[in-house]
Amino acid sequence: MDSQLYTHSDTSPDAVAPPAPSLREAVYAKLHAAVLDGEFGPRERLAEMRLAARFGVSRTPVREALARLASDGLIEHGDGGYFVTIPSLTRLKDFYELRITLELRGIARAIEDPSIRHDPAVIATELDRWYAMREQPPTPDTRFVAQDERFHAELSRASGNPALTDALVAAGERGRRVRMYDFLTQDRVKATVTEHIEIMELVRAGHLDAAHHALHAHLGDSTAAVLEHAQRAMTQMALHADRS
Repeated sequence: MDSQLYTHSDTSPDAVAPPAPSLREAVYAKLHAAVLDGEFGPRERLAEMRLAARFGVSRTPVREALARLASDGLIEHGDGGYFVTIPSLTRLKDFYELRITLELRGIARAIEDPSIRHDPAVIATELDRWYAMREQPPTPDTRFVAQDERFHAELSRASGNPALTDALVAAGERGRRVRMYDFLTQDRVKATVTEHIEIMELVRAGHLDAAHHALHAHLGDSTAAVLEHAQRAMTQMALHADRS
């Protein structure tokens, strides 16, 4: 699964192709994606030699990538090596609350300033994706988290504040390793699809107060709801780890 969901390339005829990434950037990007996609177990050591063989490189760019991921907060050092960071329930609750604040702000700024309009092209494109999922519901799977994150990032992007969207994407990454286990039932996936469409349709129609309320309810409009989401995801992750 491609974890680089929110990089929008310039496809215009006059666009200049970006330079090829350096070896260290390429290794970092691949390892970053592998960590976010849940390719490493919670107790699996990220050994430099094994990763170097996996990517066909020396240990130096792998070592640099591991250091950067530790700085990002996605992995941590302990017991003689690096391991994927698994946030505590308290920390996960903090990430959920941060996401709620950032996401609601995207709509709130448009409510406060009538000159701000959500980009109709972004809204239309994202709605089409979710209409297709409503017609053919995705199979419950940890990878569905990528679809969920894209919706929230695109809704934020449509509101026109790139810095807000960047912060939201970063916050989502910090909790993804656990949140991905929150989409393992058909009912959960179906409810997510339905609620995403409702929110986007309200935004498209200009019913921003109603959209803000619907988004708040979708994310969890109380600390109790946030804790319930976090606890469910943590429990599912623990069960999944025990079976692997």
